[in-house]
Amino acid sequence: MKWTPLHAKIHRTIRSRHLFERKEHLLVAVSGGQDSLCLIKLLLDLQPKWEWKLGIAHCDHRWRTDSQANAQHIENLAKNWGISFYLQTVEPRDLASLQSEAAAREWRYQVLSAIAQEHNYKYVVTGHTASDRAETLLYNLIRGTGADGLQALTWQRSLVDGIMLVRPLLEITRTETGLFCQDLQLPIWEDFTNQDLKYARNRIRQE
Repeated sequence: MKWTPLHAKIHRTIRSRHLFERKEHLLVAVSGGQDSLCLIKLLLDLQPKWEWKLGIAHCDHRWRTDSQANAQHIENLAKNWGISFYLQTVEPRDLASLQSEAAAREWRYQVLSAIAQEHNYKYVVTGHTASDRAETLLYNLIRGTGADGLQALTWQRSLVDGIMLVRPLLEITRTETGLFCQDLQLPIWEDFTNQDLKYARNRIRQE
């Protein structure tokens, strides 16, 4: 295993912020993009030190023509790494109600919570970065959400009773996750919806 400064930084962050303890069960949300691949690889490499049980969950919104291939790609990675894989795909009848970013996000958290409860994971872990945090702050300011909106993304919060959502990469930028994936030659799945300017976050990112 190649130990990088990013490994050391995340190891220190998890320990100093008490994000997880040793031997915990962590369900990692993986889209296939650079941030989530960076996250799962870091946690896999740190696993021998912490003795976690890791699993990967993927939520398929069926927004893209390649979404099934994307899901298969992530399942193959999970098999290669020897960890459990869980897939949830939007039912055709629900497609129309999940066209907004907010509705899709709510669906994802419901799905991840349900998988965690069913399979005894105490934590759901996502790859949100410092870049996402800045974009969320701007998005909330634009929407005029007031003081609560200024909080943006937090390190951890309760999803449902007994299950915590944790974001260990909030001090890492998208540039850093990209360089990490490039350095370790991780197979990023490019999501073309990230370029679609009908989504507010993409407009903020582009501008």
